[in-house]
Amino acid sequence: MTTRRRARSPRGAGEILAEEIIEAAGDLLVEHGDDTAMSIRAVATRVGVTPPSIYLHFADKGALLDAVCARYFERLDAQLDAATEDITDPLDRALQLGLAYIRFAVATPVLYRVAFGKPADAAHPSKVDQVLTASAYTRFVDTVTELADEGMFDHDEVKDVVLELWAAAHGIASLMLAKPGLGWGDQFERAESMLKAVCLGRAVMTVNAGTRDSETARSWLMTLRSRQDGERS
Repeated sequence: MTTRRRARSPRGAGEILAEEIIEAAGDLLVEHGDDTAMSIRAVATRVGVTPPSIYLHFADKGALLDAVCARYFERLDAQLDAATEDITDPLDRALQLGLAYIRFAVATPVLYRVAFGKPADAAHPSKVDQVLTASAYTRFVDTVTELADEGMFDHDEVKDVVLELWAAAHGIASLMLAKPGLGWGDQFERAESMLKAVCLGRAVMTVNAGTRDSETARSWLMTLRSRQDGERS
């Protein structure tokens, strides 16, 4: 393939070129389904520069892939922001954060798989992990903290609830991508129901610690159901 020649960039255009490189690398990922075809040479050809021009901005393919994943998480955060912009109720916001996360993942399956497929190092977090922590993860933490302020959860449970909600959204998204024909509903009804179950189920466990035991939980729920049936009759 012949490299498309690029006109000499004016001074100060380095950031623009870096953005074009990241976009081109992301496009190659999406087109080929993984990073095998995302070589420095292929990216240079796509952008219209020589491979050494890529190395001025990214040390190697791994660094470029990190930049693509970090950009993906920035866009995920933007989607979460847009989906919850006017939602003041923290429970509704928590559910919409989870749904927006799932919708974005389903709409961007290749980048989702690549971005979340990179192993994290808790001791030495990469730029990718830092971007995710400072954006999408912080939104979940802030929202669940508001729910704790209302009394739905204890404050020392916030990190646990965030992890459970995030794991639920991530698991649902992964399963929807792997098994799209399981009856998820056109408007993601099943996903919303599952996220509600996680939030409300954890709230019940917080209010009634005894429900952590299976037999106690079953007895407690049967009592509530009997009372509800009595009120309806």
